[in-house]
Amino acid sequence: MANRWSGVTIDCADPIRMSTFWATLLGIPASSEHGDDPAWATVGSRAGRFPRLTFQRVAERKAGKVRIHLDVEVDDIATGRRQVEALGGRWAGIRNDYDEGVVLVMLDPEGHEFCLVQYFENHAAD
Repeated sequence: MANRWSGVTIDCADPIRMSTFWATLLGIPASSEHGDDPAWATVGSRAGRFPRLTFQRVAERKAGKVRIHLDVEVDDIATGRRQVEALGGRWAGIRNDYDEGVVLVMLDPEGHEFCLVQYFENHAAD
């Protein structure tokens, strides 16, 4: 039996707010997988062409740095940052310039870190 990718589940206080943020940022459709259950919200699906992100309500607030994060590729780093900020996220104040591109560390509305990445044309994806 082969293993398959199912998705990523992110703990949060407000699953609806978080799923709306990520669905809009990534252009991924919302899922009705959890019906009216306010403790869960999902964007994408296991069977779809988009990655599946599920948001689960937890009582505990994020404490400290999480050792995993998402990378979001953008065509223009400044435009990507403005979009994140318009959706309720913010810049963490960290910018890394590499030979292959630029990375901004961002925070979603609940403070989860993720990176916006703009690759230079000479380092485009295969």
